[in-house]
Amino acid sequence: MLIDCGECAMEHTPACHDCVVAHVLSEILGPLEVDAESVAALEVLADAGLVPELRLVPRAVNG
Repeated sequence: MLIDCGECAMEHTPACHDCVVAHVLSEILGPLEVDAESVAALEVLADAGLVPELRLVPRAVNG
């Protein structure tokens, strides 16, 4: 999974501030590549309320 906040429709909204990516990328610029095992682990942590859930909503592609 490639996560790029610049490609997320929720960027610069209140949901953005409560997204796990905002916490992970707080000091990293650019996209974040997450492997399937890490995605599964983040989902388990989010389901348990230990980290915010991923709030990525891909922007609509114009064309």
